[in-house]
Amino acid sequence: MLTTTGHFKTVAGTLTTGFRMDIASIPSNYSRLIGRELGLQVRDLPTLLAHTSLTSDQFTQEDTYLTAAQQIQIIANGLALSPHADFGLRLGQRLTPSTHGAMGILASTSQNLLMALQAFQTFLPTRMSFAQLSLTETARELHCHIRFTVALSDAVYRVLSETFAVVFFECAEFIIGRPLHEAEAHFCHQQPSYAASYSRYLSGSYTFSAPQLCMKVPLASCHISNASANRDSYALAMQHCEKMLAELNAHEHSMVYQVQKIMLSHPLGGFSEADAAAALFMSKRTLARRLADEGTGFRPLRDALLAQQASEYLRQTTLSVETIATLLNYHDSANFRRAFKRWHGMSPHAYRLMATP
Repeated sequence: MLTTTGHFKTVAGTLTTGFRMDIASIPSNYSRLIGRELGLQVRDLPTLLAHTSLTSDQFTQEDTYLTAAQQIQIIANGLALSPHADFGLRLGQRLTPSTHGAMGILASTSQNLLMALQAFQTFLPTRMSFAQLSLTETARELHCHIRFTVALSDAVYRVLSETFAVVFFECAEFIIGRPLHEAEAHFCHQQPSYAASYSRYLSGSYTFSAPQLCMKVPLASCHISNASANRDSYALAMQHCEKMLAELNAHEHSMVYQVQKIMLSHPLGGFSEADAAAALFMSKRTLARRLADEGTGFRPLRDALLAQQASEYLRQTTLSVETIATLLNYHDSANFRRAFKRWHGMSPHAYRLMATP
């Protein structure tokens, strides 16, 4: 059951921030590190990839990107598979600067910690699209607020909070050349049973049940020179990061995005291609051509959203299959069952049994 722990309410895959769950923009190397942390072999990967629609072959390819929904599901699966309560802390320790690609290079070659954090603030969407970092200065401190723009279960929220905190302290230590003992980590989640483990991963102090997930560091520490700063490497990494961010932002102006946004504001079952075209002030033929130019069509987009909504109803509610069929404007539940089997390769009943812990 999803909650709104991440401070943003979500409905059927849509976000109040305009962010899209279905854009595959998250590098799969983060999830492969989850597999390594768990000590999984290739034959074990289906358990890690359950409910993501990813195959083991896709997952092991370096150029595979994940959607936010897939990434979150893999984190949840990894947590369920791990024998260690401090799974999030362990995972954070595996995320060295090199795992963050060009953004990691940009941060590690910055002149100081402040510039590194500014790099993360600007380009974090290119690596973890549903996470945001905001920086605010007080008279003596820099406050680094981290929030997640999707609804997360409490357990996944805790894992991500721990992982981000460890990454923060590891990055800071690399840049200033020593442990950042003077920094503070403030977690929103309650103190866990393994709280004593935090001192093994975080060099600074930490608190629980805070109103916001936040790291605080003295401004003086933010301006310590980075011995590994490199102007040329920094400039090249900046160019690469800016290009990736521009490509990611371009998705928001695509016809696919506009059609999906309109679909999600109407009852899908009765929403036609003509309705979508009218809402976009264009002819049905023009809409079909624009979608074809982006490699898809109205029917595949509509089916994908229906499949997503149907699966979420089955996972997150106890509604009957007949009620879900009616909500999705299927007047005959048998037609809904046939469509669901076409989408997911199994009946709604079998899907619910598989998805229920």
